[in-house]
Amino acid sequence: MGRIALVMHGSAMLYEVAIAAEIFGVDRSELSATGRWYDFVVCTADGAPHPWLPRLPTTSYAGIARAGTVVVPSSDDLDSNPDPALLDALRAARHRGTRVAALCTGAFVLAAAGLLDGRAATTHWMHAEDLARRYPKVDVRPDVLYVDEGDVLTSAGKTAALDLCLHLVRRDLGTAAANGIARRLVVPAHRSGGQAQFITPPAEPRNPDGLAPTLAWARARLDRPLSVRDLAGHANLSPRQLARRMQAELRTGPLGWLHQQRIARAQELLERTDASIDQIAAACGMGTAATLRRHFQRALGVTPTAYRTTFRHR
Repeated sequence: MGRIALVMHGSAMLYEVAIAAEIFGVDRSELSATGRWYDFVVCTADGAPHPWLPRLPTTSYAGIARAGTVVVPSSDDLDSNPDPALLDALRAARHRGTRVAALCTGAFVLAAAGLLDGRAATTHWMHAEDLARRYPKVDVRPDVLYVDEGDVLTSAGKTAALDLCLHLVRRDLGTAAANGIARRLVVPAHRSGGQAQFITPPAEPRNPDGLAPTLAWARARLDRPLSVRDLAGHANLSPRQLARRMQAELRTGPLGWLHQQRIARAQELLERTDASIDQIAAACGMGTAATLRRHFQRALGVTPTAYRTTFRHR
């Protein structure tokens, strides 16, 4: 985890800058199981505070060398070459093993530094063809929200940048911390991105006065058999009405939502407890360890044991 450096290059765009500052630059250590949060710093060309972020700690591009993660926001000038000093700093950081993440058209900055060569990457769909044309060594994926290549990450446009930032929090601090931020920002806890093994499907209602009580009721009973009729009865709706409402508010059906929640509960228990796989299977309503393993692997691409090893280590 450690320090996150937000690079304020000359053509940085406000929206993605604000997203990174909100996610990483606001101390939310109370959401972290370790009680720690990120050490956030802004990096400008001359080390002077940026007018958009005047109160945050600021250093020059040399500060990139002391960061564990570098976040490069989007650019509104794709025709000009990025600052050579910034490109050198990014190359040196990657050589040392620093994690780098580009938001939206920030991918063009990483590509100019050669950091996306031979890798899959994405950017805003309007600029994906241009990225592929200008940097043919990059495997551009225009149809995903974000791509996680381990220590090099890229996102598509606008709200996909928020998805990627929450994804990084989930990798570093766990599902509970990422979901806690999502609830505070009133956004979905997660949307599918580029690496299935790190995805946590969530589904929070867009209308908090609608299905929220029924969803909370169901989450408190995930260890029990639950049917569409059970959820519909609690919501005082017919099963067909419930299905329409859930599709409108959550973009998934009742059974799909229940399955997502059971998987998410299993993830949380794997991260935060020492319970056995059998105990976790029972607690999330999967019944047996074999059933949990089958559904977990299908949903996330890894076994429960491998997931626990990865996230408990982090």
